[in-house]
Amino acid sequence: MKIAIIGYSGSGKSTLAKYLATAYNLPLLHLDTVQFTNNWQERDRDEARAIVRSMMQQENWGIDGNYSGFYQKQRLEQATQIIFLDFSRWQSLYRAYLRFRRYRNKTRSDMADGCIEKMDLAFVWWVLYKGRTHSKKQHYEQIITDYADKVLVIRNQQELDTFYHQVSQQKSGEDGI
Repeated sequence: MKIAIIGYSGSGKSTLAKYLATAYNLPLLHLDTVQFTNNWQERDRDEARAIVRSMMQQENWGIDGNYSGFYQKQRLEQATQIIFLDFSRWQSLYRAYLRFRRYRNKTRSDMADGCIEKMDLAFVWWVLYKGRTHSKKQHYEQIITDYADKVLVIRNQQELDTFYHQVSQQKSGEDGI
């Protein structure tokens, strides 16, 4: 099983990826840990691509993040399932704010060491506007069209909760519970 999780900033990609990696016993790669090294320094591009390429060579994987420069087309082609978290900009901002409150002055497990959780105006602007340009929306729409047979679009918390429940039920059935 190969699961690619994409979506807007603050939509919950990493949280969902951790859940699915645990549920399906998948090796997991958070692309934010590939993009950034200690203290928000950008990793050398060739080194970053090598990390992603190595993960993609495994039989099973979960990869969360967008980063088109990290073999996005190949990731999506290889994925057995693509999950697109298409939360509204305001839902994403609220979720990012809750994440900030929870991890303030800490580094999340899905980030590189020393990447302290932050929420500044530049990030708010990214979540609300810059990360949702017309071209980005068109890119996601093209992904939905190109991979219609394996893409799942989740637009809100209710749909996400339903998905979590379905995975849980499926896993319970497999375990004979």
